[in-house]
Amino acid sequence: MTNHHRQLRSWLGLATVLLLTAVLTACGGNGAAHGASTGASAVPSGSPSASADSSLADPIKVKIADIVTNPVFRVAKNKGFFEKYGIDADIVTFATPAEGINSLFIKQTDIAWGADFPILNAVSKGDYSIVAATGTDTDAAAAQWKLFVRNDIQQASDLKGKKLSTLRGTFLPYLWDEYLQANNLSAKDVSQIGQGGLDEAYIALQKGEIDAAWVTGAALIAKFQSIKDAHELTDMSKTPVRIGGDVIAPNSLLKEHPQGVANFLRAVDEASQFIASNPDETADIMFKEVKQPRDATLRDLTTSNWKIGFSQASFDSLSSQKQYMVANGIIRNDFDLAAKLNLDAAKQAVPDRVAYGQ
Repeated sequence: MTNHHRQLRSWLGLATVLLLTAVLTACGGNGAAHGASTGASAVPSGSPSASADSSLADPIKVKIADIVTNPVFRVAKNKGFFEKYGIDADIVTFATPAEGINSLFIKQTDIAWGADFPILNAVSKGDYSIVAATGTDTDAAAAQWKLFVRNDIQQASDLKGKKLSTLRGTFLPYLWDEYLQANNLSAKDVSQIGQGGLDEAYIALQKGEIDAAWVTGAALIAKFQSIKDAHELTDMSKTPVRIGGDVIAPNSLLKEHPQGVANFLRAVDEASQFIASNPDETADIMFKEVKQPRDATLRDLTTSNWKIGFSQASFDSLSSQKQYMVANGIIRNDFDLAAKLNLDAAKQAVPDRVAYGQ
């Protein structure tokens, strides 16, 4: 065999190998695609790495107002639930949800959440709508609001003439009014001291600058329990007050990105489901993100995890708060509460949990 023939056979052999490789690669690619279409290798729909349905696409960039003890948004970002739905989310941390809601007014944030009281104050003033309830208005959640008082206060009547902490812009003035009235006292019998956050209240109670403070959150409750001259007197579950939580957004965002807001709620709901199934990993995330002790997160999860939706009870809670705020001049001009609801996003995201109006 001549050298020419040997070279020709070598080239033919190499070409055959290359052709077989290309065919096998193509078959492998088709097999993978077929497996995905039949579910054989598809990512589970609840996984943060799964891509959202392309028909739901509405990419948005949002700044979310939050506090350090709420795990829902941080888990949604850390585990990729926001990314799954094309949401570029930044979390902006405030001392209280009320401060976060106020940040909407100066366009520092795009979406916020909080108790009925500051939410109503916001929607009464501007072009904002309530898009969902957080589902945290339960007896168990109410029980996590503890009333700490100095040791010379052994019963509610001992509060007369005392200095009571109230966080500016929150529902606490309403809670104090209800608690005092139930114990034959009134706001005129005490002094309410406005403060910026529970850490400030902790220092003030420790120094004797105030005599009583309502507190929530396992980590903060532990701090207040360490004050040697103070003790827990009662908790909010023993009052008639139940505080709903709500998500609020500017009407402009709802108009420009209706699908994006629905996707935001979908991501939040999936994060909540993840939290319920993975409390230990959630505690790890919270420690990494905000240095909250793991045991504190685990204690809070039974009451702080969200269940997005909106029910008749959600509306009734808001309505009751609104009546109080109007009657006491906190809201100067009454308004139609139903007109401040925009539940389209919630109806898309969690249709089975939007019972209001049905």
